[in-house]
Amino acid sequence: MQEAAQLTRAGRFTEATAVIQRAMQQASGSPPAESNSSPPGQGEIIEGDLEVINETRGPAGERHPASRFIEGSFTNQAGARDYKLFVPAQQVEQQPALIVMLHGCSQNPDDFAVGTQLNRLAEEQGFVVLYPAQSLSANASGCWNWFALEHQQRDQGEPSIIADMTRQVMANYGIVKGHAFIAGLSAGGTMAATMAATYPELFSALGVHSGLPYAAAQDMVSAMTAMSQGVSAQGLEPPAARVGNMPVIVFQGDADLTVHASNAAQILTQFQPAERRIVHTHGCSQQGLEYQTARYLDASGGVQAELWMLKGAGHGWSGGSPAGSFTEPQGPDASGEMIRFFNLFR
Repeated sequence: MQEAAQLTRAGRFTEATAVIQRAMQQASGSPPAESNSSPPGQGEIIEGDLEVINETRGPAGERHPASRFIEGSFTNQAGARDYKLFVPAQQVEQQPALIVMLHGCSQNPDDFAVGTQLNRLAEEQGFVVLYPAQSLSANASGCWNWFALEHQQRDQGEPSIIADMTRQVMANYGIVKGHAFIAGLSAGGTMAATMAATYPELFSALGVHSGLPYAAAQDMVSAMTAMSQGVSAQGLEPPAARVGNMPVIVFQGDADLTVHASNAAQILTQFQPAERRIVHTHGCSQQGLEYQTARYLDASGGVQAELWMLKGAGHGWSGGSPAGSFTEPQGPDASGEMIRFFNLFR
């Protein structure tokens, strides 16, 4: 952290950025391969390679509907990004819904889908799942640029690309307003909070795992401070200290050495009013990891927010598969709990 601060003061911004990117990573697998696709046309989504992942046959050999994991790319005036799109075999006809999932540093959509196991649950619940992919040309470590001011604004930078990509998928699959949700891990979780803050009309609820509050940093030095020490409401710029009402579910390991655990509560502070009644509970996963939950209730007793603090857990998706990177397999099922929470607002 001190090294990057010194590099920044010396004007060596590229090297300082690399230090921050390394700080956003723990031991991980190989970085994602970058696509060379060049999508045509602004605001156009291209469905490319198609992977059939769940086709079955009946007794007579007839084919049954298959889940699809579509690879494609999207571009608008702010830039281009690849994506993967999971389409369940049994799409819900009356109320189709969408979850936008933003991966962490050094991850890609395939790795993130494997680690979270979200596609399996989305198949059962009838969710389409969009996995935007960060470009290595935009960030050498595959991190979403949550700490840069140009990527914290509506209709600019990465938020603009993700928002327009989301709108296009909603239009293509008949998903109406009120049925789109967004979640992410680490840098992706922080960018998910950024999307909820800058496009509140687009998403009905937010899920953040091991991330930071929206606008927790304005440059590389403040990013390092927020990651290592946390950020208080007083430390946020006034527009970011309170960004409106948004249902939010947050997972955080209290032994996370990459993102300070205190950031979790500040995410709820941004999106929930201070007068919420809070109910605290304790639990233990089937694998033996203890956790504490805080549920934020509205005046009628309805759950509006949840904070899951995982005892002894590090920087990884709770209950995730070890086949993916950045997972805490012993923890409660974050994917299942997020889908349960999103269904409350569907």
